[in-house]
Amino acid sequence: MIPRYSRPEMVAIWSPETKFRIWYEIEAHACDAMADLGVIPRENADAVWKAKDVEFDVARIDEIEAVTKHDVIAFLTHLAEHVGSDEARFVHQGMTSSDVLDTCFNVQLVRAADILIADVEGLLAALKRRALEHKDTLRVGRSHGIHAEPTTMGLTFARFYAEMDRNLTRLRTARDEISTGAISGAIGTFANVDPAVEAHVCEKLGLTPEPISTQVIPRDRHAAFFAALGVVASSIENIATEIRHMQRTEVLEGAEFFSMGQKGSSAMPHKKNPILTENLTGLARTVRMAVVPAMENVALWHERDISHSSVERMIGPDTTITLDFALARLTGVIDKMLIFPDNMLDNMNKFPGLVMSQRVLLALTQAGVSREDAYAMVQRNALKVWEHRTDFKEELLADEDVVAALGADAIEEKFDMGYHTKHVDTIFKRVFG
Repeated sequence: MIPRYSRPEMVAIWSPETKFRIWYEIEAHACDAMADLGVIPRENADAVWKAKDVEFDVARIDEIEAVTKHDVIAFLTHLAEHVGSDEARFVHQGMTSSDVLDTCFNVQLVRAADILIADVEGLLAALKRRALEHKDTLRVGRSHGIHAEPTTMGLTFARFYAEMDRNLTRLRTARDEISTGAISGAIGTFANVDPAVEAHVCEKLGLTPEPISTQVIPRDRHAAFFAALGVVASSIENIATEIRHMQRTEVLEGAEFFSMGQKGSSAMPHKKNPILTENLTGLARTVRMAVVPAMENVALWHERDISHSSVERMIGPDTTITLDFALARLTGVIDKMLIFPDNMLDNMNKFPGLVMSQRVLLALTQAGVSREDAYAMVQRNALKVWEHRTDFKEELLADEDVVAALGADAIEEKFDMGYHTKHVDTIFKRVFG
């Protein structure tokens, strides 16, 4: 991933240095287990740990791979350069490359998941704070982009909180599903490596043994992992899109923070553009584009092929790095987001009283008017407001049929805004407990 959309902690997980360090730990722990079983001499297993403080030379490994055309063999050759060829002769005993590659990949995904989980927890804290802050801040709800009925800004933040809370559960589930390792040897039958070796390595690396592997860990696990990341990305876009709409000049109910010295346009000095949330929309697309290849990786030939390998070398780092950056960026947007309550009220009153149409409709039906007639009575007055920007309540009070059915006092009562917010506390208790 390009540095512009990267954060150091997540990037470090996918560095060659980290990868080779994990490979080394897999091999060293496997040697320990084999020595305990009497498969290899204890002194040889101990000798491997002489490299525990070594910084593996990436350039040297690449140099060897240029000849061997095999990355794991290149690493093992370099390891022997540090440990000694005789001492290292039992390294990788009975193992296959996928034991190292797949187990390492899952370690990296688990570490990435831990960062992403912490990111979502931080975002949830920001959303909760803004939801409580604006629990009673009135704004108009919209369906199809058109004014519907009143809601509150707090409910908007609360529903995003609930969505991200579900994503937190999804990420934790994805982490659990990907937390397996396999040291099962060629074809996964343990013919040349005891299952106890796998159990030992997995314990040391914080994984559980894969119940049944072929020569690779089953890729349905990875498909589920990247699908979960795709859902999180879609939720990021969902929030970002709402903020972008709120920042439109004609709406201006909320906006990204605009810092001192910031410029919105190279041509028009007046511009304040929602660049961060537009960026988040694009980043979400980048994360989601990994989902289909991850699904297609599930179907491999027989016990193993490497059609999945090139895909995972790209989508593993790119997807987790991008999502980490996006979650952090969204948290910052929410934390600093500007809210304009007066504009919200102005927008709601752009067509005065129109948002109360359903309440009047229901009152008419309760007063004995058929629903069809009640709808026609309300709509003919509502359309006058649309066309002439008149006051909906005044139109109703001037309508003899409506007044005859409800009475003037009942019509007045139907324009109490508190009617629409009376259950806000109930919803908040459901969301926040």
